[in-house]
Amino acid sequence: MSGKYLVTGGAGYVGSVVARHLLEAGHEVVVLDNLSTGFREGVPAGASFVEGDIRDAGKWLDASFDGVLHFAAFSQVGESVAKPEKYWANNVGGSMALLGAMREAGVRRLVFSSTAATYGEPAQVPIVETAPTAPTNPYGASKLAVDHMISGEAAAHGLGAVSLRYFNVAGAYGEYGERHDPESHLIPLVLQVAQGRRDAISVFGDDYPTPDGTCVRDYIHVADLAEAHLLALSAARPGEHLICNLGNGNGFSVREVIETVRRVTGHPIPEVVAPRRGGDPAVLVASAGAAREKLGWNPSRADLAGIVADAWEFAQWRAN
Repeated sequence: MSGKYLVTGGAGYVGSVVARHLLEAGHEVVVLDNLSTGFREGVPAGASFVEGDIRDAGKWLDASFDGVLHFAAFSQVGESVAKPEKYWANNVGGSMALLGAMREAGVRRLVFSSTAATYGEPAQVPIVETAPTAPTNPYGASKLAVDHMISGEAAAHGLGAVSLRYFNVAGAYGEYGERHDPESHLIPLVLQVAQGRRDAISVFGDDYPTPDGTCVRDYIHVADLAEAHLLALSAARPGEHLICNLGNGNGFSVREVIETVRRVTGHPIPEVVAPRRGGDPAVLVASAGAAREKLGWNPSRADLAGIVADAWEFAQWRAN
């Protein structure tokens, strides 16, 4: 059955792909974005667009909405360390205002874009949802704070919510892909080297306790991620806050990603070893058993070369 949904941050990378999937499923979509990090051209055709801040969501949210999918957040780990107040004000303060607007309007279904950064440096991998949460940076801490707020809102006011803790999102869905400015994610950065837009890729640390000394991450295709959000809308139950990891359960090192880009693009990718970045765990790999069991989610695009190929096609399309 079709519904009407507010997508906060729907002009950004993940939000735009989820909005596209909602439209393809026959839903009505209103995108709310202040365009501080999103792009107007990222809003899918067919969606209504409101340029505004989530702190003012009450201006547009009313009882006609069936739910909210919340992506509006700052997400740069390094920036969060340098400017923690920016992350508390926007990610936490903005989300608190959004929850208040939802309560006031009687909108009782929420899917929240959370993150693996809530776990910090894990004691064991793959990471399960019951693992201790110990974020190593203000970005992860801000997302964890919102998860706690949502749990309280569900218990006290009957909100039905699902938090999806992403691991490394990558790839593209047609003309919807990564267009961050500045770019900070590994795959699009390596692709910029392949395009000649960057001389070399920096490898931040090659002395981690991993097989090749570089950080290992779990990469998930953005289209698989989007499908999980639609399933989460159906799984949200009044008074319950479900938390699910989203990942493929496989880890790829920085150097494995670089080598995959070399194979997919046919371009040499010079690399330069740089010092470690603060707050970077050595290994982040998800256990997505809860998402499979409770959402019925089965990612179908787990091949790293396929993820890179989709991202490469998008990067070339943008360049033309």
